[in-house]
Amino acid sequence: MKISEIYRMDIYSDEGQYLGDVQDVIIDLEKGEISRLLMTPWKSAKNDANVVLKKKSILYKSVKNIGDVVLVSGPSGSKEEPASREEINDLSR
Repeated sequence: MKISEIYRMDIYSDEGQYLGDVQDVIIDLEKGEISRLLMTPWKSAKNDANVVLKKKSILYKSVKNIGDVVLVSGPSGSKEEPASREEINDLSR
């Protein structure tokens, strides 16, 4: 699946809770993999990177399935592992 195909897809928890839609994607270039799905455009969130990463993002490893929607584990995939300071600093550049 191409990254461009998941933009604007609805994100639901495996409990059926609507969480938002995919507005942007964070890619870990060193690992060559998707790190997070953002539910707000990154361009508009740079001043509040910490808030966006904590409350408006889903860890990609929480994604269970991508089909017509993005299905993630639990009520909010971003709660299980907060953004590290290193991740915030890297993304704020």
